[in-house]
Amino acid sequence: MDIFEEVEKFYKGVRTKKRIIGKSVFGRSIYAVRLGEGTPVGIAQYAIHGREWITAKLALEQFRFGPGAGSVWIVPLMNPDGALLSQCGLSSVADGAARERLLRINGGEDFSLWKANGAGVDLNVNFDADWGEGKRNVRAAASENYIGPAPFSEPETRALKAFTEEIRPDYTLSYHTKGGEIYWYYYQPLSACVRDKKLAIALSEATGYPLRHAAGSAGGYKDWCVKKLKLPAFTVEAGNDGFSHPLGEEEFEDIREHNLSSLCSLAAAVAAETEEDNERNEE
Repeated sequence: MDIFEEVEKFYKGVRTKKRIIGKSVFGRSIYAVRLGEGTPVGIAQYAIHGREWITAKLALEQFRFGPGAGSVWIVPLMNPDGALLSQCGLSSVADGAARERLLRINGGEDFSLWKANGAGVDLNVNFDADWGEGKRNVRAAASENYIGPAPFSEPETRALKAFTEEIRPDYTLSYHTKGGEIYWYYYQPLSACVRDKKLAIALSEATGYPLRHAAGSAGGYKDWCVKKLKLPAFTVEAGNDGFSHPLGEEEFEDIREHNLSSLCSLAAAVAAETEEDNERNEE
């Protein structure tokens, strides 16, 4: 069973509020399921990079682990086309012309390290937050780092943008691989910086991962959430940095061990921070 089939089976079988937030380049559904009830509300998205498909398994495990405070919308497989290219290669692409184009872009038949979507756009540099200013950005279709022709040019990023703006979450969390570290900062003002670092420390304590600054990075989902929506937003790079891409079943136990409770821990920290804010406002 490939990762898309696994997520689709989970989605069809789970009894909770759920929805399809959009479609991929090749028409695959992007599923979202809600864990828990009430506030605070979060969004957690996984596998926006194709080769990081193992994080979709973490999403399903975290759902089974149970809710923390409030509710969180889990989007287990943000980039289904890229995930299947990494996991299954060109056999996952039905259209012959698309296969030929992808083969030219990739320069060979081994797609295991593919990060982009089905159009060769790196979704995590396609958001409107200093778009195109990342130091590793490229301006032609590639297996990674291509920013696309415009911000939100891709159906996947447009879907996540629209979903986030509709839900209006109190925080967002993105799971990637690898490195065993957490990114939280994106030039937010001092008051937000104090708030966000406090939450990041709670996430660090839950995972055992240190906090880092991503110098020269731009155009990511976290960056957009911080800059445009003024939200606390976090990226977790799951998995030991000694592992090699693409991380798979062999590395999953390490990912699970460090991250299973992290979503609940962050939700609890956001709830506590919100309560403290309310108490201060009442004084």
